[in-house]
Amino acid sequence: MTEMMILGTRKGLLLFEENRGEWRFCREVFKATPVSYAMHNPRTGMMWAALDHGHWGTKLHRSRDMGATWDEIPTPTYPENAEVNIRFAAENMPSTKPATLSYIWLIAPGGNDQPERMYIGTEPGGLFQSDDGGETFNLVEGLWDRPERQEWWFGGGRDFPGLCSICVDPRDSKHVLVGISVGGVYETHDDGKTWEARNKGLSADFLPEPQAEFGHDPHFILTSPSNPDVVWQQNHCGIFRSTDGAKNWQDISQKGTPAYFGFALALDEKDADTAWVVPAIDAEYRTAVDTAVCVCRTEDGGKSWTQLREGLPQDHAYDVVFRHALDLKGDRLAFGTTTGNVYISDDRGDTWRDLGHNFPPIYSVRFAST
Repeated sequence: MTEMMILGTRKGLLLFEENRGEWRFCREVFKATPVSYAMHNPRTGMMWAALDHGHWGTKLHRSRDMGATWDEIPTPTYPENAEVNIRFAAENMPSTKPATLSYIWLIAPGGNDQPERMYIGTEPGGLFQSDDGGETFNLVEGLWDRPERQEWWFGGGRDFPGLCSICVDPRDSKHVLVGISVGGVYETHDDGKTWEARNKGLSADFLPEPQAEFGHDPHFILTSPSNPDVVWQQNHCGIFRSTDGAKNWQDISQKGTPAYFGFALALDEKDADTAWVVPAIDAEYRTAVDTAVCVCRTEDGGKSWTQLREGLPQDHAYDVVFRHALDLKGDRLAFGTTTGNVYISDDRGDTWRDLGHNFPPIYSVRFAST
């Protein structure tokens, strides 16, 4: 079995292969084009990549041979009647405009009993679903039609909200959680027909009412592989955890320590109490805490956090790790940073080694086995 690492970067897709414990570069694709997210679907063997061409717009590509060749496929399209709110519209100017795809945040497979199901999370906040392996995508209108969307969903650092997290329950593929930045966490039990907000216990200090039902900013959410009722969230306002399927959230941050603000999150495959985050200072500065890179790990559900630093730069480091740029497989973790550094650990984060320091800014890191 060959292990691969897939890096979506500001200047293309970079593929690496492992050989006897060492990682080597094997292929560059979409040279100099931003790749917002890339992943491998283990059910079909298909590799996916979302491109952000800027002037030419968002593009979507698939590979059937682990990145050797690629086919472009049509991107999701918003219905003609779909509109988004223009915040801070000028006087006598329209307050809404037609919704158009501006960014692909995430590509995710459906459940194992849905071999042709694929999801795409987009900006401006839409969830798209395919049931034919990605040949066509349709907007999940049950989520899009939530009445609070126009007032409470908005861009956090971008013009419009981004649907950046998709969690399919392995016990019931009709049960899905999504995270919208900024909008909050939503849940469906009926395959996307109806949705309910799941933000109780979260705090949003940027809102007039921090405990409001809507308008929260989940940077990334994941459900525990060993117990999907345990849900973790790296939020704009801290680290949160739920043990009842996102019905209630508890703040497990350690304010005054690095384990607070950040984007990335990884969960242990067998232990629902173990997770990793890569901290940054806060929403204003968004650089490594004390200009020293560290990874924080908890093994007791967030009661305590251990700072892991061995092998990571501890002086004049300004690295930030985006939400999809940390991944875990077994005891191995890898993350890439906004300053083009990639680090790997083979011992659950206790020690780290570098893959390289001169890559473009990294948007996503994902492992794959072939």
